[in-house]
Amino acid sequence: MHVPDGFINAPTSAAAGVIAAGAVAVSLRGARRELDERTAPLAGLVAAFIFAVQMLNFPVAAGTSGHLLGGALAAILVGPYTGVLCVSVVLLMQGILFADGGLTALGVNISDMAITTTVVAYAVFRGLVKVLPRTRRSVTVASFVAAVLSVPAAACVFTLIYAIGGTTDVSIGKVATAMIGVHVLIGIGEAVITALTVGAVIAVRPDLVYGARGLRQRLKLRVGGELVDAPGDAAPVPAAARTGGVSRRTVWATGLVASLVLAGFVSFYASASPDGLEKVAHDKGIDAKEKQHASADSPLADYGVRDVTDARLSGGLAGVIGVGVTIVAGTGVFWAVRRRRTDDTSPASPDTPAPASEGV
Repeated sequence: MHVPDGFINAPTSAAAGVIAAGAVAVSLRGARRELDERTAPLAGLVAAFIFAVQMLNFPVAAGTSGHLLGGALAAILVGPYTGVLCVSVVLLMQGILFADGGLTALGVNISDMAITTTVVAYAVFRGLVKVLPRTRRSVTVASFVAAVLSVPAAACVFTLIYAIGGTTDVSIGKVATAMIGVHVLIGIGEAVITALTVGAVIAVRPDLVYGARGLRQRLKLRVGGELVDAPGDAAPVPAAARTGGVSRRTVWATGLVASLVLAGFVSFYASASPDGLEKVAHDKGIDAKEKQHASADSPLADYGVRDVTDARLSGGLAGVIGVGVTIVAGTGVFWAVRRRRTDDTSPASPDTPAPASEGV
């Protein structure tokens, strides 16, 4: 759903840019509370994983494909504020390096793909986990539903933005019907990817899933060689306390390898059909005033490496480079935010009382 240059007029694009900049500023402050020794390393990886999976367009209807937007996945794994930053980093890398999503439309894309999907998904997710049993399975189910709804919500926001500042005279009713219809289908694919990813992480390290914090699991005692529930008055312990022996470094390395494989190899087999927005834009005439991308001459434009003639190798190299650049940029941003939080919470003077130490 990357909006190119020329779909939305300059005043509306500028206004969306102001909204996006404000939301990113708020997210930078909010992310200080979310990022800790667990989420800071994971956040950069989440951004890289979203970049990789966005290269995997999947067919959803005749001549139409879809791809992950990523807002729901990022919000649930690392928190809503950090999630906005994750998707924003991805969009920035895609726009500058790969000529995917217009540079003048960057504010529109951040408002639509980063802010809308994250806010809607996390609101739905939090509402569901409050009423569902507090189990790992419930987190996965809530992730699925939240992701399904986040994609048509983004389609609605694009339709609203187009109604305000579209550059072509196309019936808004037709645009809304086409956009929402196809993106409901894309939302199902988004939900499957999101639920599988969240479920995989929560199965081995639930403490690394931001949305799973607060889960409780009754303490088990070994009696006669068998595990039994502790007495009812025994204090429950966080489910996060049981990690199954899988280290954070292992989770991070596994995620990185998966991202590189998806972007560098699997992406070659992605659907070549236009995505939902491209298809609607072509069918309804929204793209009549589309402009050439400012980065069209980038060595990595269109997810290929210039002068590499083999299509498989060119696309694979571009994907690997994209994952590498995104994880470096994302990790740098999140570590800087984390460091700022540490600086802000450090004692201002020798007279400032030190925080109470936590029990282990």
